[in-house]
Amino acid sequence: MIQVAGTPQYIRNLNENLIIDALIAHGMLSRADISRQTGLSKPTVSSAVEHLIARNLVLETGRADNAQGRKATLIRFNEQAYYICGVDIGASRIRIALSNLNGELLDYQTYPMSVQQSESGQGERILQTLRKHLDELLRQNHLNWDEIQCIGFGIPGVVLPGSGEISRIVAPLAGLEQALSLESLSAAFPCEVILDNDVNLAALGEYRDGSASDSELFVFISLGVGTGAGIMVNGQLLRGMRGLTGEVAEMMQEGRRLEDVLSAGGLIEMAANLLDEAQLQHNDSRILELRSQLTPEKLFEAARLGNSYAVEIIRKYCHMLALALRNISVLLAPHLIVLGGGIGGNGDVLLPYLKEMINKPYPAQPELICSKLEERAVVTGAVHIALQQTMLRLQQETAE
Repeated sequence: MIQVAGTPQYIRNLNENLIIDALIAHGMLSRADISRQTGLSKPTVSSAVEHLIARNLVLETGRADNAQGRKATLIRFNEQAYYICGVDIGASRIRIALSNLNGELLDYQTYPMSVQQSESGQGERILQTLRKHLDELLRQNHLNWDEIQCIGFGIPGVVLPGSGEISRIVAPLAGLEQALSLESLSAAFPCEVILDNDVNLAALGEYRDGSASDSELFVFISLGVGTGAGIMVNGQLLRGMRGLTGEVAEMMQEGRRLEDVLSAGGLIEMAANLLDEAQLQHNDSRILELRSQLTPEKLFEAARLGNSYAVEIIRKYCHMLALALRNISVLLAPHLIVLGGGIGGNGDVLLPYLKEMINKPYPAQPELICSKLEERAVVTGAVHIALQQTMLRLQQETAE
């Protein structure tokens, strides 16, 4: 039913929304406190509170400690009325979080992502795996699906605004565009579903709960299997035409795509070439040892231990990353750049070199830090978009 502004139902919902906002902002309040905070009359507050209690959105909880007279009953927002989930579908891991209506993470689980692109029916198996993991999460927390209002999903791909179709996706998940689309995910789960790009969600997570809290203009750069950026201005994500804002993977550096240079694959390719060249010049067992187990993790570990070859590789990688950060800074002049992802999270190794490089003459010099939320950045952002949608939906609901 459409509510018309000025109708009794519209006004009642508006009053209830004011009360919910006041309780979320201030915690437990008496009815008189709510009246003072919202400007609503005491009879209006009493009527609205009774309706919110009937909807299980607020609870009466104890008495106030007023010194004189009858002690007032306190009212609080019921953060356990419903729950939401956030899911990070990565190239190698699936991360799932459960949250209450306050956005507090109550549970967090990680699972391996297994993709065999040559097998038929892979998309259906991925959906079944996701459903199994979420069923298990709910069961462990003694919840049913009717208590879950919304799930926010993040994927390493470009999500078309509106339709939720996936126009491109990171290479290890190629072929799963339809299976991971909004349409397919919505059909697989008995609640509302929201889908967004994972780096956008990581940026939102850092803004809400992480390193970029309340930053006016910042960029989240994810460096891992893929390369991407999420850009937030005054608390809003920039999306652009067809959701393509932040696709820094397509920027060019020395004739190559930035993703081919800065991703995990690009780092390993560069490291292998440099080590092979070093091996021709030096008979050093450290080269063979590093070359035999060449992964980003081993490379950063060796750099921390002072392996000069690993240090030189990281310095060259940082030089290329600094060039990309310079271009981003010239274009956007952000106050802050946050590095995240499997590579970007190694701030103890990367940041000293990067700060040394970007302290050279730059038109704009943003603060450079690493993600506070680390591997939970995407699921945190996914929880927040699900929470926003849930609160909007609860505020729009009408009485029977």
